Amino acid sequence: MKLSQFKFKLPEELIAQEPAAQRDESRLMVVNRKTGEIEHKIFKDVINYFDEGDIFVFNDTKVFPARLDGNKEKTGARIEVFLLRELNSEHKLWDVLVEPARKIRIGNKLYFGEDESMVAEVIDNTTSRGRTLRFLYDGSHEEFKKALFDLGETPLPEYIKRKPVEDDVDRYQCIFAKNEGAVVAPAAGLHFSRELLKRMEIKGIDQAFLTLHSGLGNFREIDVEDLTKHRMDSEQMEVTSKLVECVNKAKDNAKQVCAVGTSVLRGIESAVSMGGHMKTYTGWTNKFIFPPYDFTVTTSLISNFHLPYSTMLMMVTAFGDYDNIMNAYDVAIKEGYRFGAYGDAMLII
Repeated sequence: MKLSQFKFKLPEELIAQEPAAQRDESRLMVVNRKTGEIEHKIFKDVINYFDEGDIFVFNDTKVFPARLDGNKEKTGARIEVFLLRELNSEHKLWDVLVEPARKIRIGNKLYFGEDESMVAEVIDNTTSRGRTLRFLYDGSHEEFKKALFDLGETPLPEYIKRKPVEDDVDRYQCIFAKNEGAVVAPAAGLHFSRELLKRMEIKGIDQAFLTLHSGLGNFREIDVEDLTKHRMDSEQMEVTSKLVECVNKAKDNAKQVCAVGTSVLRGIESAVSMGGHMKTYTGWTNKFIFPPYDFTVTTSLISNFHLPYSTMLMMVTAFGDYDNIMNAYDVAIKEGYRFGAYGDAMLII
């Protein structure tokens, strides 16, 4: 497959800038991957496509407030710092992106907060935009993390053209988020309300969780036409024995295994064993899924509507069939579906 095959014209007004009023009341397009048939529903109708013993796999990663505004020493120049991940808790080292990068050199100090009480020193250049910061903070690691995150704001995707507000702290986070480490929310999981999860439980639909800390690599531009030459950023993940047991039991009983989001799809496929089962895994994945691809565990997928050229769109077309999904996206645009993290959802069965 070529990059140019994932181009489509997306009207800017269809990129959702706000979440739906209720998590489970966004629109839902249901696509049959064998026939291409399309149905239009409300998200909470998703439960009608599953039965007792089927299993939903969610990503329980938790988004942290990764975007900080700082000032450079002496000049006072405004610098945006985007926290990517903690490298060393003892020495308070963080892998970050800085903008504008050309103004920042090794040895520079950056000040954060109205009273500039949080100070960091640049100790390494990792990429043209990336840096390693050492935060200079006297206090426990817990106190430091709280002080740092109190200064940060919700890292909404760049296509959401507004500043984060208080509501985003809750809405750009799944209700089951538990394991801190993501800077990108697993958007398909944002549609699930407590009421919907309870209805699923009553119906006997199982719920299981993996952890995959989604990073900015999801939004990095692909700069090669030949997709086999693209390299995904590595992301940290964990597949527990409890999840493996639940999924393999569903597989053995010929039940549906529904991946809630492309991050879950990647996580499952990064932990596949022989015979179409899962195995436990703790580590990193840079798995890049695009058509054609043979899925042996996942039988259905929930995903939001993704932007042109995105790796998430490529994963969805690999699962749902390229022609079916690109046709469904045409229909979505004609029908005014909302795209992006705060947009509507698609169920592929």
